[in-house]
Amino acid sequence: MKSRWHGERLRHENRGLIGSSPALEGVRREVAQVAPTDATVLILGETGTGKEVVARMIHMLSERADKPFVPVNCGAIPGELLESELFGHEKGAFTGAISQRKGRFELAQGGTIFLDEIGDMPFSMQVKILRVLQERKFERVGGSASFDADVRIVAATHRDLLSMVDEGKFRQDLYYRLNVFPIQTQPLRALRDDLPEIASALVERLHRDGRPAPTLTDAVISVLKGHDWPGNVRELANVLERIGILAADRPARVADLPPHLQHLAPSEPVPDAPSGEPTAARAAAPAERLDPDPRSIWSLTENIGPRLPLTQEEVEDCDLTLPNDGISLKGQLEAIERAWIGAALAQADAVVARAARLLGIRRTTLVEKMRKYQIG
Repeated sequence: MKSRWHGERLRHENRGLIGSSPALEGVRREVAQVAPTDATVLILGETGTGKEVVARMIHMLSERADKPFVPVNCGAIPGELLESELFGHEKGAFTGAISQRKGRFELAQGGTIFLDEIGDMPFSMQVKILRVLQERKFERVGGSASFDADVRIVAATHRDLLSMVDEGKFRQDLYYRLNVFPIQTQPLRALRDDLPEIASALVERLHRDGRPAPTLTDAVISVLKGHDWPGNVRELANVLERIGILAADRPARVADLPPHLQHLAPSEPVPDAPSGEPTAARAAAPAERLDPDPRSIWSLTENIGPRLPLTQEEVEDCDLTLPNDGISLKGQLEAIERAWIGAALAQADAVVARAARLLGIRRTTLVEKMRKYQIG
């Protein structure tokens, strides 16, 4: 009976992670492995990648599921108030403490406390969390009585804690106490194949109030899959909310997207058909060719490459006459991009960060482009 109940909870809670890519399946496996234990978990990942969703999954699949799940954003609470917020205070403990107050650890007794953005926790507070982990006890501010901390601690951060340890900004002993079972969440740019499903689920959530939900067309999905999403799911949700306002009673169009995304649309427009119809294959299809066409602007970059960047005059003086059968503009631009990425990596001795600086783009953007073009 217990096994069947656990299986039902697993199926229910896994809905929090939308998609079926190998990366997400790996996270699900790790959650299922660690949840039944009482081990401390450290969730690592960029902002907006679902760290709290993973923390809630761990709680709901644990033996503490029927007890409280108490989240605390350590970066959103002023440092001078964080101790009182976490451990509570006695009446008269400080100016304004007109009554006794329970802290988050007391409220989470028997359950799970989620310390989000623990990398933003003041250094002076870190030793107090370390004591809770070591001794499983705490005191209210202004009090002397010790309370047992019967809580599971799950922490999360978007920061590089090891670098912070090296810089003296995060306690090494606390890091190792927290890092018993690390789980890495995935950025949205690594889940491109899951993006249509993620976007559809977000549209459904955003329109639970009964408003008509827009239909995401293949053209729109194609653009969404081409963006790097530095703000991850939160950025995607904002874009979808905009679409919901502009396309409440019709299929969404590329023109409904923010201007900075519209340029990602294919050079040959994809029909605005609902996502999932046959046009989706064309929308997601790779460029027809990456090989340079000698009749194209490629010859210009070959001839004056050592003198890049190009001047407007050099571009205008180039013979840009198109063949009668036309060209694939997307293919030409991708061929140029691929060549310059290769050149930058060679000049940077394959150091990706240095190559990204040469190209004037972020390292993460370069990594994604290297995957796209299968550049090792």
